[in-house]
Amino acid sequence: MEHHKLDSIDLRILTELQANGRITNVELSRRAKITAPPCLRRMRALEKAGYVKGYHAELEPKLLGFEVTGYVFVGLSSQADADLRKFEEQTRAWPEVRECYMLSGEVDFLLKCVAKDLSSFQSFITGTLTASRNVASVKSSLVIHSSKNEPGVPLDVR
Repeated sequence: MEHHKLDSIDLRILTELQANGRITNVELSRRAKITAPPCLRRMRALEKAGYVKGYHAELEPKLLGFEVTGYVFVGLSSQADADLRKFEEQTRAWPEVRECYMLSGEVDFLLKCVAKDLSSFQSFITGTLTASRNVASVKSSLVIHSSKNEPGVPLDVR
């Protein structure tokens, strides 16, 4: 399935899956306005083509003891490909880092991090992140509260 061949049924399926990955095929087919067998075939084809990257549960961090969310802007000393890849590999090993984005502009990476408390967040920043080879600068901002958290992309379904 190529990117430009998505039809309105495919977009409805993707919209519903994005909103609720646990939706049953019967309910999904009803909302997509097709019968269950072709709906399941389309859903599997969309997964195989890479439109659906995976399914997961969205957890409540505070109930699990993670009181702090912070965004960290990281500048590296060297932007050579090998050094950029090495830093990305490091971030995958740090459980506090939940998202990592390579950026263009003033900083090289943006990290979304979680921690049990402010002291744990500070320990990660000073003991792990800034102590890493090739890290030249670190600036962080703590999240006060979230006004919007809408994962995915805005699909235009008519």
